[in-house]
Amino acid sequence: MTNNFIAPEMNPYWLNPIIRIENALVEDVYIENPGTGYIIVSYRMTEKNDNIPNIGPLRLNISKRTKIKNQFGENLKLHDIKRGMRVDAAFSAAITRSIPPQSSAFKIIALTDESSVKTTTDRVIKVDVPGGFLYTGNPFNPLNQMKFAINNATVITDKYGDRIHLHNLRPGQMVRVEHASFQTMSIPPQTTAFRIQVLS
Repeated sequence: MTNNFIAPEMNPYWLNPIIRIENALVEDVYIENPGTGYIIVSYRMTEKNDNIPNIGPLRLNISKRTKIKNQFGENLKLHDIKRGMRVDAAFSAAITRSIPPQSSAFKIIALTDESSVKTTTDRVIKVDVPGGFLYTGNPFNPLNQMKFAINNATVITDKYGDRIHLHNLRPGQMVRVEHASFQTMSIPPQTTAFRIQVLS
């Protein structure tokens, strides 16, 4: 994580210092129109930087000049970035003092790893359709709960394998969730669901 300069042909904001963060967690994605919007990320800096807090949320504004790729170098669109993903980011050191702070993103690298998938089988305790979340575990103990972020790529099926929607799930149902191996440090911890199947 460095704060340096890059060549003008690489930096659309000529001579703006660049800050880089690695393995940041995407907390939210907002698309204003095709190619523009912003993402909210949580991060932890391993090196001190006077321009940015060592830890916290950050809003990265995405323009049509922002380069978005995966770690294999393949081009992506903003709508390919999903809540719960991990990303590396390069952005301007010109950061607002708002809450959360904002900056213009130069480059976003989505860290996709299909091998990092875990499976959790548990009972549904809450379905948050407007927020796009599914909660499982012990309804009386947040320490034994899991919060799954649901996005457009999440596949949800009933016990017969037919596609259903998040609003079809009900508290008390037993489900099997294939999800990302990483999770937030919140209570309950949060991760991204890839596939959900109703078992009973």
